[in-house]
Amino acid sequence: MSGLIPRTVLAFQHNAKLYTLPTSVLAVTPFPSLAEADRQLFKSATADDDSSVVVTRETIFHPQGGGQPSDTGSMSSSTGDIFSVHAVRMSATNEGQVLHLGRFHSSDLDSTDSTNSTTKPPPPSFTPDEPVTQNLDVAKRLLYSRLHTAGHVLGAAVRHLLESQVPNFDELKASHFPDSAACEFAGLIEGKWKNDIQAKVDEYVAAAMPVEVDFWTDEDFRANGLERLIPNNGGEGGGVKLAPGEKYRVVKIVGAEVYPCGGTHVDTTEQCGKVGVRKISRSKGTSRVSYNVS
Repeated sequence: MSGLIPRTVLAFQHNAKLYTLPTSVLAVTPFPSLAEADRQLFKSATADDDSSVVVTRETIFHPQGGGQPSDTGSMSSSTGDIFSVHAVRMSATNEGQVLHLGRFHSSDLDSTDSTNSTTKPPPPSFTPDEPVTQNLDVAKRLLYSRLHTAGHVLGAAVRHLLESQVPNFDELKASHFPDSAACEFAGLIEGKWKNDIQAKVDEYVAAAMPVEVDFWTDEDFRANGLERLIPNNGGEGGGVKLAPGEKYRVVKIVGAEVYPCGGTHVDTTEQCGKVGVRKISRSKGTSRVSYNVS
């Protein structure tokens, strides 16, 4: 895949409610032909896999990163060829490029007479510059958005409660995967705080705090007294480095906290639904608070 292919426009970062998007194909590469570093991004695929990777000009598919799983869905062309998207990653070899892994099939396969080899159509695929339409698995996107916002709510609740109570406190990282959602903190958080954290989370969710997206420079962080949050190597969102002239994307839970974040979110904290604080575990000076959504 050529390094001349431009960065993918991350349409979901400006409108997370885009569930369908017309765009165009930049490249199609059989999975075995990918650079080794890019193949390693897809743990479930193998060297003899018949999958392909499609790069498009824009994408509504969130690539795995920043603690959020990748979206799934499909792309379709006017010729009836369909590409089922199974996993999405940021390229390790072409900065800013989004790789969509999946398999091609045709909407006309069932009507093709497979006994007549002379009329067998070419295998389904896309060609560079071909218009395609992307379609998300909306139910997954909504779940991942609820989990991601809930993780920010939990992080804000723990910070507001314990920043002055726990020595060496800081927020470290988070996972917003359905089966392993958790926030990690520097400092030892005792189990006695679980009920208080739950109460603070419930308060934030019930308050239906607006969740807003903005784009900040380093100076914006400093002007808001949040210099500690200036991202390194792109912060959340898969470690994406900024292109020249770009700003950092931040997600604001109005009335609580601001986080550098490339992920998708719901519009208010209330839309997270019930957020449950599951348990607090401690190891080597750090604490992990796990959570779920109903």
